Amino acid sequence: MIGFVLTRQQRDTERGVELCYWLSTADGPLEIRVPETEAVCFVRAEDRSAIESSLDDLSGWQLKPLKLRNFAGEPVAGLYCRSLALYRAAIERLAANRIALMEEDIRPADRYLMERFIRTGAAVLQSAQGVELRPANYTPALKSLSLDIETTLTTNKILSIALQMGEQELVLLNGQRVEADWIECFTDERSILLRFVEVLRSWDPDILIGWAVIGFDLRVLLRRAKELGLRLTIGRDQEGLFVEQGQTGRWFARIGGRVVLDGIEALKAASWQFERYGLEYVAQELLGRGKKIDHPEDRGEEIQRLYREEPLALAQYNLEDCRLVSDIFAAAGLLDYLVERNRLTGLALDKVGGSQQAFDNLYLPKLHRAGYVAPEYASGRDDLEVPGGFVMESVPGLFSNVLVFDFKSLYPSIIRTFSIDPLGLALAHEVEPEQRVEGFFGAEFNPQVAILPGIITDLWRARDRAKAEGNSAFSQAIKIQMNACYGVLGSRVCRFFDQRLSGAITLRGHELLQRTAEYIEQQRGHRVIYGDTDSVFVWLGDNWKSSDTPAYGRALAAEVNAWLSRTLKSEYGVDSALELQFESEFSRFLMPTMRHSDKGSKKRYAGLKRVGESSELVFKGLESVRTDWTAAAREFQQNLYQRVFTNQPWEGYLRDFVASVYAGERDDALLYRKSLRRSLEAYNASNPPHVKAARKLQSYLRERSLPSQMGRGDRIEYWITVQGPEPRVCARSAIDYQHYIDKQLRPVADSLLPFLGVHFDQLIAPQIDLFS
Repeated sequence: MIGFVLTRQQRDTERGVELCYWLSTADGPLEIRVPETEAVCFVRAEDRSAIESSLDDLSGWQLKPLKLRNFAGEPVAGLYCRSLALYRAAIERLAANRIALMEEDIRPADRYLMERFIRTGAAVLQSAQGVELRPANYTPALKSLSLDIETTLTTNKILSIALQMGEQELVLLNGQRVEADWIECFTDERSILLRFVEVLRSWDPDILIGWAVIGFDLRVLLRRAKELGLRLTIGRDQEGLFVEQGQTGRWFARIGGRVVLDGIEALKAASWQFERYGLEYVAQELLGRGKKIDHPEDRGEEIQRLYREEPLALAQYNLEDCRLVSDIFAAAGLLDYLVERNRLTGLALDKVGGSQQAFDNLYLPKLHRAGYVAPEYASGRDDLEVPGGFVMESVPGLFSNVLVFDFKSLYPSIIRTFSIDPLGLALAHEVEPEQRVEGFFGAEFNPQVAILPGIITDLWRARDRAKAEGNSAFSQAIKIQMNACYGVLGSRVCRFFDQRLSGAITLRGHELLQRTAEYIEQQRGHRVIYGDTDSVFVWLGDNWKSSDTPAYGRALAAEVNAWLSRTLKSEYGVDSALELQFESEFSRFLMPTMRHSDKGSKKRYAGLKRVGESSELVFKGLESVRTDWTAAAREFQQNLYQRVFTNQPWEGYLRDFVASVYAGERDDALLYRKSLRRSLEAYNASNPPHVKAARKLQSYLRERSLPSQMGRGDRIEYWITVQGPEPRVCARSAIDYQHYIDKQLRPVADSLLPFLGVHFDQLIAPQIDLFS
């Protein structure tokens, strides 16, 4: 039997730690239990006496000598515990006694899969010793159910529950009578909750999806069920639903045999970026349609009205939210991405973040087979000044004919080329000096034992295959994981953290970018006007003429790659895995100055990029792509720059836009939108505009006995008025248009106009006189 690992759990039994895995197979869901296992971590063999003394009053543990060493070359032993409770107590006690622990944080259910290289597929084997899982190649056909609920404003009553799985659609409606074959009506919440459990168990999905589905839908369902004395036994194991909030504010759910995926978290995991993550906004961006309420920002009160007056419309609205979520998952390929991420790294489908665990899954089994265990957490060098990515001093100006080159996956390429690796760093002394690869801060690497370069090489080749096969989900998963390797090594929460590792990557990146810029300037005579981490911006000259500039760019990239290969072989004795690529051509390119300075800015530019026979306006770090700027500022920048870059008349547009703001024709586009980073009560020392607006909104809602708690992540829409910031919902004062001219439009114009020899105030003087 072969299946896909859906969930993994562990629990204590009288016979030891039992591991429980639910698999999705071609014949349906299958539960596999691996009994009588132990929780294990590693300790130094020389600490045996201290460990025995520390744990003398505990039973059910043992130390076993192992043929493994730590990075210092010392023998290690395995500390095995027959229960999770005992394991936690032993770890806590040993840590308090400052006894070195290695890999003590890895859950037994995860370690079992990791050490056997089980990722997407698992083969179930039965033997005299019991059941065992082995790695297998398997692509699952998963069933996902979209869930959405509607409640009263205070969430103290469930109005309806909508469920959608493929062609199956159902709305459970509380307290209203509606005739429709896809609606079931009930007289009380208890009945609707019991029917919800019955339907979910009957449809038997592998995955539940929704929008804030854990922190709202499941949490409210669980709370109401408890208040009514019910258990929501919606798991395949007959156990109840479990929901909790972590220390970071994220919500987690556990349902036996089923996975819960939140649409917002899944989009972020797959590197989708949106200005806002509300369901309405994302649906409009991805699908071109939205909720069945004309003004979703007022949906709370509108839902109450629909429930009282138009229950059929409420049911349609509720069900459409389910459809939107399902369609977003399909359009963004989210489930495909998460399955491929699992195939690559072994991360569970519902794992949020997980870069560290993904790195462990790839690295630790190979490390153990090499005869070593990971070091203690963050036990490497941390006293060094390690810079981030290199950012070159820019040349400000408005240019024509700028080419952009970037290194393909620069940091992974550096790891491959220079054998950067935790074990290679620890064992550099085992090879002759001439066989070592030089790093920075005195670090050297042993290429003969390095593990990470091989992992990167395998990932690189797999991504090339995925791209050739058109498997965009797998390609994206690989790209994210390759780039995460540097981030993991540079993080103090990484067990392999050592600044000599991260420094060997970033400082080599500095060197390569600077030397590449020097080569282009000295050998080709083109000026490099900017460079950032892995990219160089090359100005060919305003008078550049060529019948095929992209071909020139590709030839220049090939020339640099050949030079790099020769240079790195000669100077370091390494084979280059670096690849500079011609990325894009800009017919016009703006590098603005820093505000109130004549120096060029960093990470801020705009340009007109050639795309085949057409062109595309590109902004980086400027107002047009920043969500804390108003829609008016972004529209103004895009249209003004488009006109300037394409040599169209632009002065009239600028004056007319300013006049329209003064005339009150763009009030909706002047709204600021900003989220609270913490609860409103936590803003003590500071009182920024969006917090002032939030406090006014809270007071307004309290006066009307409406839910008024403002928390972390809540988004505030407000105007700056002559009386200060006021929320959109209850603004009464006149909008301060001069604020928007000075703080929103002027900075946009000031980034560009000095290079055209004019000033913003010169152009808008008539409007100031007219509206003052």
